[in-house]
Amino acid sequence: MYDYVIVGAGSAGCVLAERLSRDPDTKVCLLEAGKPDRAFWIHWPLGVILLLRSKVLNWAFYTTPQKQMGNRRLFWPRGKMLGGSSSMNGMIYVRGHASDYDHWAELGNRGWSYKDVLPIFKRVENQERGADEYHGVGGGLNVADLTQHGLPCQDFVAACEQAGIPYNPDFSGAKLEGCGYYQVTQKGGERWSSSRANLRPAEDRPNLTILTEARATKVLFEGKRAVGVAYRGKGQKTDEEVRASREVLLSGGAVNSPHLLLLSGVGPSQELARHNIEQRHELPGVGENLQDHLDILMNVRNKKRDSIALGLRALPRTVVELFKYIFKRKGHLASNVAESGAFVRSNKDLAAPDLQYHFFNAFLKNHALTLTFGYGYALHCCALQPYSRGRISLDSADPMADPAIDAGYLTDERDLDKLVEGFKLSRDILAQQAFDHRRGEETIPGAPVQTDDEIRTFIRDNAETIYHPVGSCKMGHDDQAVVDDRLRVHGLEGLRVVDASIMPTLVSGNTNGPTIMIADKAAEMIQEDHSTATAQSAA
Repeated sequence: MYDYVIVGAGSAGCVLAERLSRDPDTKVCLLEAGKPDRAFWIHWPLGVILLLRSKVLNWAFYTTPQKQMGNRRLFWPRGKMLGGSSSMNGMIYVRGHASDYDHWAELGNRGWSYKDVLPIFKRVENQERGADEYHGVGGGLNVADLTQHGLPCQDFVAACEQAGIPYNPDFSGAKLEGCGYYQVTQKGGERWSSSRANLRPAEDRPNLTILTEARATKVLFEGKRAVGVAYRGKGQKTDEEVRASREVLLSGGAVNSPHLLLLSGVGPSQELARHNIEQRHELPGVGENLQDHLDILMNVRNKKRDSIALGLRALPRTVVELFKYIFKRKGHLASNVAESGAFVRSNKDLAAPDLQYHFFNAFLKNHALTLTFGYGYALHCCALQPYSRGRISLDSADPMADPAIDAGYLTDERDLDKLVEGFKLSRDILAQQAFDHRRGEETIPGAPVQTDDEIRTFIRDNAETIYHPVGSCKMGHDDQAVVDDRLRVHGLEGLRVVDASIMPTLVSGNTNGPTIMIADKAAEMIQEDHSTATAQSAA
């Protein structure tokens, strides 16, 4: 018996475990389906290339055939280890635009405006540049500048300025718009995941139990109250149980949290009946409202030999960089590859940026699953506020089976229109004078793709996720809402969802930092609610 049982040790779950176990009188159990995060390549920034290929440390999901994209099934990697996707992401630290959070508050979610969440962002952060109006020091999440920037990445920033995009020294500061260099969740040249930031300081606490390779199969209920979790350990055929006297907290992410709710009988009756699952509670929004940033890629050959590359010609430099990383934790091998970027308004009348760019100091294709040899650079573009919506549903009642992920990409034509504009701007940036000395052949998509119709076809045939799924257990008070603004599941007791799935709408940028903020705010609310309930009981 524990006070709290947390399902999922990702960006959010690690934060919850650390915050709630600070009270030595509170017993916390953290369940993680994956393995510990001890392997070297998890902490090595470029190790993500290996993790994307892993079938052990990566859920390696695939979507259902996407009707608007030639019925392609898109690859959705998600971290399956302590730290979750924060242990295999691009380490980019971005919070989004202030209006993202103000919009959440406008939807009726009290306490979620930018003014409300900024102090939490500052509290969880250790900003290596120092504290200021927008940043804090002393928090667990280390935020740093890369030790060096590749020359192509510097040319990208110069090209953006030549294209009329102003320089922005801090995407998480006074404004989001502009071009510049991404800060990263690294420390001393190594990945600083939510696990390293939060679990490492807490893992030896006697009141915190961490169970790895323990896959949750069902939330246990007594009436309408969640009282525990059934899980299956490695190699086991039957379930074991852990009980929670106060609350069960789901932090499996935008895929696994709604999947577990459905397996537990919480969701729309029609979906549950289709798989002969007894309904525990009608909640039609479970799995709905799924959103993601769809991304398009442009690759260009580099005449110079100063980008990260595969091939015999790159071998001598790679050896030098290897020793530099081993002994100093610096150089190209400490890079997140996506070193620079930009946030841009496709229309000057817009109040906030609607396009994000990630510039990669290397050739990349198919999530780096397809090896591309030679020197090159890549520019990614995604539309920040997608209109399209997808859903997470059951593919089987078997709790060990993957869910059905229908991302719903491009089901709203406005998203395709926005990506066409983003594509054109990508070409404009890469055509600037700053790239003249290194620009080679455009290999993806290539010169033949010119007209709007050709660009649209290219997008449908080639666009992929940039790994930011959210929204499938959305926060709110309408008929599709799954949790209220204190993240309690509507109509049930002792059950909350705390992860990126609660976002009503997708933030304007990478999602790891906002998810950590959500978890820290949730821990505070959980403790407040428990104190209030205890006081009322005593009275």
